[in-house]
Amino acid sequence: MSGTSGGRLWTIRGLGLAAVLFGLVTIMEGGHVLFGGPEPAAAAGAYVPFVVWFNFLAGFAYIAAGLGLLTGRPWGGRLALVLALATLLVFAAFGVHIALGGAYETRTVLAMTLRSGFWVLAAALALTGARSDGRGHSP
Repeated sequence: MSGTSGGRLWTIRGLGLAAVLFGLVTIMEGGHVLFGGPEPAAAAGAYVPFVVWFNFLAGFAYIAAGLGLLTGRPWGGRLALVLALATLLVFAAFGVHIALGGAYETRTVLAMTLRSGFWVLAAALALTGARSDGRGHSP
């Protein structure tokens, strides 16, 4: 194993661990807003329900993708790609919501930017690692 492929392996595993933690936090925070009653909903401000629901449900997929990346499963990178594409699609719909004059929180723009970047990076690294690995699976 070369130093570069070993470094990529640790990067992908680090992203996997980060994805699991990110998923747990996403589920807790989204669940708090969605199911915690009027106080947490009010504290969230002008949140956009479809974005919060998407992120809450995606949190479970974050954990699955993270576990796939951590264990070097080929489906981990593919699930990361699905999450990247789905997050970008929801981000675009959120942009339309804003363009049509819908209320929103600036922190949602920042959070969706972070989520999109994370999953694009995770998918790119995992899938390019799979192509460069002669055995045909993610490192």
